[in-house]
Amino acid sequence: MIYLNNAATTYPKPRPVTEALVAAWQLPPESPFRSTSFQGENDVMTACRKNLGRLFGISDYERIYFTSGATDSINRVFGGLDLLDLPIVVTCTEHNSVLRPLFNNPMLSKNMHIVDCDDKGRVLPESIEKVLANCDAYKRQFGIEYSGLMVMNHCSNVTGAVQEAERVGEICRKHGFLFILDVSQSAGCIPISVDKWGVDVLAFTGHKSLFGPQGTGGYYVRRGLFFRPIMFGGTGVDSNRLVYSGEDFEYEVGTQNIVGITGLNAGVRYVLDRGVENIEREEQEKITYLYEEMSKIQDIVVYGNATDNKGPVMSFNIKGIPPSDVGFILQNAYDITVRTGLHCSPLIHRAIHSKGGTVRVSISDLSSWEDVKELLRAISKIKN
Repeated sequence: MIYLNNAATTYPKPRPVTEALVAAWQLPPESPFRSTSFQGENDVMTACRKNLGRLFGISDYERIYFTSGATDSINRVFGGLDLLDLPIVVTCTEHNSVLRPLFNNPMLSKNMHIVDCDDKGRVLPESIEKVLANCDAYKRQFGIEYSGLMVMNHCSNVTGAVQEAERVGEICRKHGFLFILDVSQSAGCIPISVDKWGVDVLAFTGHKSLFGPQGTGGYYVRRGLFFRPIMFGGTGVDSNRLVYSGEDFEYEVGTQNIVGITGLNAGVRYVLDRGVENIEREEQEKITYLYEEMSKIQDIVVYGNATDNKGPVMSFNIKGIPPSDVGFILQNAYDITVRTGLHCSPLIHRAIHSKGGTVRVSISDLSSWEDVKELLRAISKIKN
């Protein structure tokens, strides 16, 4: 099988990840603060936090918290921040993990603003600033710590467009907006600098380019930002305490996914050892080749180009053939796995003019040149 659906979940995983998972299952169970075998600074959760901090450019790595993934993280963030009556700005490139929590909460959706992208999936910083500037009245009216919330998908999971996060961070600080960055698609394959970019909250998932197992991920909240957890329960720390006060909350409750975090840590270490810049460069070479060769095939519509779309993702359609049919033929006639449809990102398709969705190809660091070339051969045969 040729697997080119890595934007959903990477496959295969690097050998160190599978080895770490097998080893974790064979070891006695551990739970931080609840076991005599707790290793303190050497436990896997602390190690993974440190490695994620190195990868994401987060000096205060203790503010990274583990969840089951980006959807879990984003719902916790929206529930934990004081957003009542504040403007919430999102882009039309967002995943449903951002859109649905907002659209299904009338108290939040009533003040939501959506910034459009161009036909390549790029969101211009000037467009964001225009919307934020129009919301400045809220800051004067409410006079709280922040005047609104800006949520942005760092890399589109439809077109691979990478947004200008550093510039958007500057704009958010200028207008007093919190900046939430969703790096689900970019974590592990595109350099990220949270401290430098002024990101207040970061959401990530583990099963994509971080090469962790499904059901892993987390979020980061900068110190000093008031954030009330939406879940309470056992932690193993000060069990006599039933009520929290002020900001002294605990953000990881219940029995943690230690086996999954062990696999995630192994995936992050693999990325650090390989070098995220090296991964980015080699993936871009393959994506550039795909753009160039796809453009030579008649009646292929490609959404984006190698100059503007730097992520390891590209979308296309074949004129006259529904994307679902293309995906079915690739899977059943050529044993090539891609993804078709809207990719849980419905709003972007209006901007890129792909009403019926797209065929999405997504690679990982373990995708080979032969995988890419075999896809092109199959598309040429389908077209003819």
